[in-house]
Amino acid sequence: MASGGLGTVRTRRRRPMIVGLGGTTQPNSLTQWLLAGALGAMAQAGAETLLFGSGELDLPMYAPERPERGPGALRLLAAVEQCDALVLATTAHHGRVSGLVSNALDYLDDLHGAPRPYLDGRPVGLIVTAPNAHSAGTAMTALRSTVHSLRGWPTPQGITLDTSASPTIADADGRLTDQTTANALETLVDQIMGFTYAWSQVI
Repeated sequence: MASGGLGTVRTRRRRPMIVGLGGTTQPNSLTQWLLAGALGAMAQAGAETLLFGSGELDLPMYAPERPERGPGALRLLAAVEQCDALVLATTAHHGRVSGLVSNALDYLDDLHGAPRPYLDGRPVGLIVTAPNAHSAGTAMTALRSTVHSLRGWPTPQGITLDTSASPTIADADGRLTDQTTANALETLVDQIMGFTYAWSQVI
């Protein structure tokens, strides 16, 4: 901490580390593309980022009674334990979070004894894609509830994308052309970065 004329001032910590988790098993999925875009914007804002896409989340079914963990699960757990914030992105299946993402979140139960258990005190941005608005909204509500139960702070801005109604949201160069989605993504990034830097001043 530094001392100044207005009293004690806390110095900013290291660059925040933000983990992105999600995607689908389909190559070049829109869900993972949005997740990567959010992380890219956070990197431009000064964060270190780490993406766990569908390949990294191809983990055995979580079984708490079997304590052995493979290298992929250990890498995920280490990253989440050390991170300052997360972004979760899932496609909705019948109004539910995908099995890929749900299983990865189940692994976070292993962090119950960590200094910051589960997602304690960390902002979590949420992205949900679905073939209809109702399914996207239902999955978003479920994902928010899961983050709360893991002691995380879902950002006020979440992104739900109805893929059946949405126009092409990116051009041939991969730039967002759908302004509603672009605005929502910018707000989500601002909220995570703002919360992360504010929280770093008090812990």
